[in-house]
Amino acid sequence: MLTDITLGQYLPGESVIHKLDPRTKILLTIAYITALFFVNTVAGFALCAVFMGCVLKISGIPLKFILKSIKPLWLFVIFTAVINIFMTDGKIIFQIWVIKATWEGVYLAVIMSLRLVFLVMGTSILTYTTSPIVLTDGIEHLLAPFRKIKVPAHEIAMMMTIAIRFIPTIIEETDKLMKAQSARGADFESGNLIARAKAMVPILVPLFVSAFRRADELALAMECRCYHGGDQRTKMKQLHMQQRDTGAFLIVTVAIALLIGIRYLPGLI
Repeated sequence: MLTDITLGQYLPGESVIHKLDPRTKILLTIAYITALFFVNTVAGFALCAVFMGCVLKISGIPLKFILKSIKPLWLFVIFTAVINIFMTDGKIIFQIWVIKATWEGVYLAVIMSLRLVFLVMGTSILTYTTSPIVLTDGIEHLLAPFRKIKVPAHEIAMMMTIAIRFIPTIIEETDKLMKAQSARGADFESGNLIARAKAMVPILVPLFVSAFRRADELALAMECRCYHGGDQRTKMKQLHMQQRDTGAFLIVTVAIALLIGIRYLPGLI
């Protein structure tokens, strides 16, 4: 299960999407996520599927990696679906005491589940095709205008990127600890949910110790290299918008316009 968590992983490549400016990818991802909340029809989600399929094909990211990024969310998706089915008023399908399922709840459950899946797909493609260093530069440039109101843009970007970067490392460390505990007779598979949660307690202490040790080593390494953020820091690679970024903006803008148009103009498709 832990090996299925792919957040923060970067897959090097030479595709057009890999070469896009990180600011372009961040802004387009935000726009795509926002547009998802306007989608509530079969045609809209079909267009999302086609769009994401084209992006995957162009980026060269294998579908199995995207499926792995979705797999850890199935419990959350099921929980969201159940809440919508049984907590939404409408035409009743069946009722047991005060618990009732409605058709409107089923509709909302499907909509919310699909939104979650497509949302994870979009954010996964962003991290798969953008290295942490480049992602840091992109976030810092986008936050730069807020420096006028004393927002520490560089520090915020660095903290966000370090957090994303260390997710795979912490997951790998957790997997090693679980294997070590299993070799000593610990059982993480049997029992109910509460029993499994209790079995995870011996993992937490060494995991936190390891995480703090890694953080201290990182801070020491940055200090030894005379690292300091702020306006005086230079970059080896400067970010520049190119024609492919303009093309990406145009294509995604058309796709988002179609998604919104499908909702408010039913006769569009």
